[in-house]
Amino acid sequence: MREPDSQTEDVRQFVSFIVAEEEFGVDILTVQEIIRPVEITRVPHAPDFVEGVINLRGRILPIIDLRTRLGFPERDPDEDTRILVVELEDQTVGFITDSVREVLRVKESTIEPAPDLATNIDTHFLRGVAKLEERLLILLDLGGIFSEEEAQALQGLDEEESDTAAAQGVAA
Repeated sequence: MREPDSQTEDVRQFVSFIVAEEEFGVDILTVQEIIRPVEITRVPHAPDFVEGVINLRGRILPIIDLRTRLGFPERDPDEDTRILVVELEDQTVGFITDSVREVLRVKESTIEPAPDLATNIDTHFLRGVAKLEERLLILLDLGGIFSEEEAQALQGLDEEESDTAAAQGVAA
């Protein structure tokens, strides 16, 4: 006969990815898909961390450069570069990463709260740090990566670009 589930520990799943040789993770439930880079349309007067927008199967998505947003030096994309398409509250956003590693199952007991001082990342982005066997996984809260004003500006980007595309379609 089986023991009651009091011995069972909660396990969370995270998608791990690399930005500037650091390993990060986001909750798998927020990730819609992982895509290869596509042509990005620049948007005038967008914040410096916004690369532009893409058309993903009829949806206009803002694309964020995580290197720039997290304060790391720029790097040209290569064959490992990927875009994480993530659902943040009521908006879908793409985040450029250097590479995507794997899906990890992490026990809740191995997750520590975000430290007050963490590398060179503003700590309001951090959900915590998972202690894995031979490494640490920095867990990001992508919902907290933007200020309220930045989040509103991003929502305006996809609406503005949709309006522009519709106007161009009418003009054509």
